[in-house]
Amino acid sequence: MFKAIWQLAKYGVIGVLATIVQTGVFYALACSCLGCLAADDVAVRIFGFPVAEASDAVRAWRFALATAIGFVVANVFCWLMNRKFVFRPGRFGMLVEFALFFSAAAFATFLAITLSSALIGYLGLMTTLAVFIEVGVSFVVNFFIRKFFIFKG
Repeated sequence: MFKAIWQLAKYGVIGVLATIVQTGVFYALACSCLGCLAADDVAVRIFGFPVAEASDAVRAWRFALATAIGFVVANVFCWLMNRKFVFRPGRFGMLVEFALFFSAAAFATFLAITLSSALIGYLGLMTTLAVFIEVGVSFVVNFFIRKFFIFKG
């Protein structure tokens, strides 16, 4: 039981670090070339990030693109760290493992982005809240796929 709790804790720490990487890339893009923050966004109010003069539909598309780019960067980092510190590699060869890891993350992120983009586009949800929803959904889905299907526990 302790081993499983320790593994989940390490996974959580690496997940937090990967989330920081993904969120950093996301906000760098959201504040520059892919502006997608509305005036009422908490990140605009707290940090003074620039407001995108765009419709909710355009913001939703830009949100998805900025999240996808951050996803790629963060998941390379995450795979390396999970392989080294959390799970035992070896169920598959390294390239297959990476492809499965990335595919599982893409699936989880696709589900999370679809939900978050819909919440932005149809309900006008604040972008920063959508980021938290995307992270939470991705975390849960990814842990179970990685633990039970990709790595050796």
